[in-house]
Amino acid sequence: MKKVSIVIPVYNEARTVCLLLEKVLKAPLPDALSREIIIVNDASQDNTAEVIQRFMEANAEVDIRFSSHTVNQGKGAALQTGIYLATGDVVIIQDADLEYDPDEYPTLLKPIFDGKADVVYGSRFMGGNTHRVLFFWHSVGNKFLTLLSNILTDINLTDMETCYKVFRTDIIQSIPLKEKRFGFEPEVTAKIARYPGIRIYEVGISYYGRTYAEGKKINWKDGFRAIYCILKYNLFDRSSVKQPVRQTQTVGGNVEEPGSIPASLR
Repeated sequence: MKKVSIVIPVYNEARTVCLLLEKVLKAPLPDALSREIIIVNDASQDNTAEVIQRFMEANAEVDIRFSSHTVNQGKGAALQTGIYLATGDVVIIQDADLEYDPDEYPTLLKPIFDGKADVVYGSRFMGGNTHRVLFFWHSVGNKFLTLLSNILTDINLTDMETCYKVFRTDIIQSIPLKEKRFGFEPEVTAKIARYPGIRIYEVGISYYGRTYAEGKKINWKDGFRAIYCILKYNLFDRSSVKQPVRQTQTVGGNVEEPGSIPASLR
């Protein structure tokens, strides 16, 4: 493996995205692995795009790809765009809100580089890592959603809703994804669990959660959508995964507007 693709969905994160990108640039990677950073701006209404453009101009030597949606579609849609554009051997999902620490990339990548895993979940609920103390009912909700997902997928994750997920690129690009918002997590988990011969690992990670005043976006409605998606993609919509797809796209400069994701990758 030579390159990792770090996919960052962004919506109204002007306050944190520059610091996050600096952390991503400095994050250690094993075996001199190169990195490409794929930022997908989901039609932010603040000056997120301008902040990213200035960062790219100041770091012109870095492999950064920037895509913008013209209409806000949701985190899942931004992830679909980023996954489609990835050219690395592995894909890391990274939020832009500083809740997850890029310094833990080596921990997340190790099971794949050791030849043990195809997919790695970073769990906030295992190990002795640092955690910010926040909302009790959020943690109860996360554990309930993970339990319901585990019952139907027959895998024993401790944190299905985690942001930190690492995939071999050929695998994640072969999975047809549909959810546009926070339903991405239960959908991809249901489909990964059915992937023939898949090897899924978990590693403990730290978590620096934020409050709604600090910009947290997920709410109770997304929790009900997650339940719907768990039931839908495990019981009713059991579409088979496809063979790995590698498509290329010619892009002028650093800024891209890919339009719609091909149907084969939805």
